[in-house]
Amino acid sequence: MFYAWKRSKYKLWCPFLGNFLVRVQYEDCIKDCDKAVERGRELRSDYKMIARALTRKGTALVKMAKCSKDYEPAIETFQKALTEHRNPDTLKKLNDAEKAKKDLEQQEYFDPKIADEEREKGNECFKQQKYPEAVKHYTESLRRNPKDPKAYSNRAACYTKLGALPEGLKDAEKCIELDPTFSKGYTRKGAVQFFMKEYDKALETYQEGLKHDANNQELLDGVRRCVEQINKANRGDLSPEELKERQAKAMQDPEIQNILSDPVMRQVLIDFQESPKAAQEHMKNPMVMNKIQKLVSAGIVQMR
Repeated sequence: MFYAWKRSKYKLWCPFLGNFLVRVQYEDCIKDCDKAVERGRELRSDYKMIARALTRKGTALVKMAKCSKDYEPAIETFQKALTEHRNPDTLKKLNDAEKAKKDLEQQEYFDPKIADEEREKGNECFKQQKYPEAVKHYTESLRRNPKDPKAYSNRAACYTKLGALPEGLKDAEKCIELDPTFSKGYTRKGAVQFFMKEYDKALETYQEGLKHDANNQELLDGVRRCVEQINKANRGDLSPEELKERQAKAMQDPEIQNILSDPVMRQVLIDFQESPKAAQEHMKNPMVMNKIQKLVSAGIVQMR
């Protein structure tokens, strides 16, 4: 209880701060919190009480915030409170204030017209093969309009050209998330997966895109290229270097790791080597054959 404080002069500052908040007298609350902190330090009072006063000041500042910049003093105050005492409630208030500030910043910065202009500037840079500059314009476009699938698609293409494949994949997936019917998202994602030599995954991506745009030539060409690479592995036409590279890549794939660690699949692979009759039975199981095909495409298993 506040009234149990030993320092009588200091204890009078804080009992009514909660009431100030209720009455929405935020400025008065902030002044009293400042006085409480000042007096508390003079009297070397419990750091928890100082932290409480700072937390209430931060709460009042949050209540007064009308734009993103208004959250800055509140965030600073909560941080100071946490240096006095790491209270979970204060930490939550800090996280909430930081999130509110970020959300408001996005709202204040949102401008679809400028976003379109930046995307067009990016397109011009892309045509001139100025890919880093194009990325900057697409990034600014997305800051102005984070819901534009075209900007994600175009930036994914830039990242692919720059060899930043993980970033390109992330943008392509975001593009698809925003607009599952936009075929460019699938061509971008499939291209990244193809360059990463994940031919099975790329094939699945192109096929998924064809469900939305059955006659898209880029998607059809992507399917053809993937099938060629998969068949090349099936025929055992990979060079020793290609096989070694593909196997090393595959062993980093969580899906391949799961297949190889599956006791059932381990027994299937043994049967394919030692028991032709059992192998024939396994081949009747579509799920098993799908996993075998993934291993073949990855160069882990070779069919003779």
